Amino acid sequence: MKILVWQTAFLGDLILSTHLFASIKALYPESQLHVIAKPFGKDVLRNNPYVDKLIVFDKNKQSTLSLIKQLRAEKYDIAVSPHRSHRASYSLFLSKIPIRIGFDKAGFSFLYTKKAQHKFDGTHEIDRNLQLLKFLDKYDKKKLIKYPQLFLDEMEDQFYKKYGLESRRYVAVAPGSKWKTKRWTKEGFAQLIDKLSKTEEVVIIGSNEDADFTKEILKLSKSNPLNLVGKTNLRESFSIIKHAKALISNDSAPVHMAVAFNTPVVDIYGPTVTDFGFYPYRNGIVVEVPLECRPCGLHGHNQCPIKTHQCMKDITADMVLQAYEKLVS
Repeated sequence: MKILVWQTAFLGDLILSTHLFASIKALYPESQLHVIAKPFGKDVLRNNPYVDKLIVFDKNKQSTLSLIKQLRAEKYDIAVSPHRSHRASYSLFLSKIPIRIGFDKAGFSFLYTKKAQHKFDGTHEIDRNLQLLKFLDKYDKKKLIKYPQLFLDEMEDQFYKKYGLESRRYVAVAPGSKWKTKRWTKEGFAQLIDKLSKTEEVVIIGSNEDADFTKEILKLSKSNPLNLVGKTNLRESFSIIKHAKALISNDSAPVHMAVAFNTPVVDIYGPTVTDFGFYPYRNGIVVEVPLECRPCGLHGHNQCPIKTHQCMKDITADMVLQAYEKLVS
């Protein structure tokens, strides 16, 4: 049996689908499991024992028609799509896969042969995705995997030692986000880093896209944390997060990396809400303030729609520090 999972959403979404791959293999151990993902899938799924083949798809550079031809040639028996895009729906249909399972709120959902209900009602994305598997003939709730999984080889696992961190209990801080309104304030991060640095080693992590915002934070900070923003690749960041005492992050992909490694995580929420289902699945605390304007969108925006950004400005460094102390205690 050949099974395909389509997940070409964002980095965090792919991480939050890894339990789905493990669950499918638990239900069908003799099956071939293939996954379609964006280019970062090569890093997320490296060493993953449940994925037999990764199909990388970059919609900005690759032809959807060519992908459909490739999928049709594979002759899959079942397709599962936690991604609610129009492209996923019609591509799987045109690939002539007989059993196609997706969500009822997906674009062109009428093209699926089986549909699971999708609600933003506080159900976690992990549990929501597992609803897709109920349509499988070998579904067994007892065999389902409930946590995201990332697999480091021995060398990758030891990367954090490169910076002498093996002898220290450090706190990782991830201040970045693709959407600017999902970033806590630079003043808040600077004050938090200064307060944490009195008792903890602080390591700042992030991609090149986060470098300018991190520089603004460090200009306001009086301490000297280890700044690894833009200096590590994704796999190296996994190692840093795995061995951290805790992670403090905006509502973004690093939160789900921490959950995969069971690293305690403080998740700072602004324009989004926990009802969307992307809060830390285990070992985490969400810091947020109640406002009538929340949520203002599923992902946030580059600018606050009412131009106040109060959802983040009202969160203080002490609020985040208290959540951290409660979590690690």
